[in-house]
Amino acid sequence: MSFVSLDSISEAPPQPRRRPEWIKVRVPGGESYDTLKTLMRSKQLHTVCEEAHCPNIGECWGAGTATFLIMGDICTRSCGFCDIKTGRPLPLDWAEPERVAQAVKSMNLKHVVITSVNRDERQDGGAPIFAGCIQRIRELQPGCSIEVLIPDFKGSWDALKIVMDARPEILNHNVETVPRLFKKVQPQDKYEWAMATLSNAKQMDSEVLTKSGIMLGLGEQYDEIVAVMHDLRQCGVDILTVGQYLQPSKQHLPIEKYYHPDEFASLKQLGYEMGFRWVESGPLVRSSYRADQQVALLSTLKPATT
Repeated sequence: MSFVSLDSISEAPPQPRRRPEWIKVRVPGGESYDTLKTLMRSKQLHTVCEEAHCPNIGECWGAGTATFLIMGDICTRSCGFCDIKTGRPLPLDWAEPERVAQAVKSMNLKHVVITSVNRDERQDGGAPIFAGCIQRIRELQPGCSIEVLIPDFKGSWDALKIVMDARPEILNHNVETVPRLFKKVQPQDKYEWAMATLSNAKQMDSEVLTKSGIMLGLGEQYDEIVAVMHDLRQCGVDILTVGQYLQPSKQHLPIEKYYHPDEFASLKQLGYEMGFRWVESGPLVRSSYRADQQVALLSTLKPATT
C-alpha cells in the first residue's frame, strides 16, 4: 500500500459529499444476526450497534458479538453526530446487570463491550450499573473479558472509581473530536473531562488497558488530530481508534471531508510511532471494532510507557 504524505491531510481539497467507493457497508443478516437480535429483544436489552446505526453491525452480529447499551436508550446530551435519542431518561433499572450477564452467558461470549447513554441527572452518572454488569458477568461467565465504553461522568473521580474498582479489562472513553470543535460536535461535553477520565483511570489502576477514539470528517485540521493523539498518549492511553464520521441523517452535522484509506493508514503508522500499543484506523472503524483481539493480545504484553 502506498502512503500519502501526512502533511497532505490538512492541505487536501474539499471532498465531494457523495460517499466514495471505499465506504461500503454490508447489509445485516444471517442466522447469527437474527439469533442475536431475538435474544436482545427477549431480554429487553439495547445495543449501541442498532441505536447508533453502526456500519459494522452486519459483520459483528454475524460473528455473534455486540456492544450492549445500558441505562436505557434516551441520552441526557445532544451530540451533533449521534443518532441516539435525547430527552428525559427513565429511572435506572437495577435488574439490568442480571439481564446483560444472562445474555452474555447465553451467547457464550469470551469478550463483551458495554456502553451507555449519558445520565447527567445522576451525580454518579449511573456508574453503579456499569459496576454491577461487570461483577455479574464475572459470576455467570467466568473468563469473559470485559470492555466498558463509559461517559465522562463530568470528570468525576468518585463515579469513575466505582467502575474501576470492578476492574474491567479495558476502560474506554472516546474523545471523539478536537478541542476546537467540541462545542459544535458535543456541546455538553468538555475536552478536559475526557482527558481527566482517561488519565484518572490509569492513576487508579495502571494494569487496566485504556482506550479512546477520534472521528474524522467534521472539519478538523491535521495538526489538531496529531495534538489530540499526543494528549491521549500523555494520559497513558493504550489503544486508539480512528474512523470516518458518517452523517446519520440530514439533521445531524454534515460531513466536511471523506478521508482516503491511505490517510487512515498514515495515521495508524503515526499512532504506533507515538507509542500506542494498538491502533485501529480506517473509514469504517468504530470504537468496539476488533475489541476482542485487542484485549487477547495486549493483556499478555507488558504495559507501554508514556
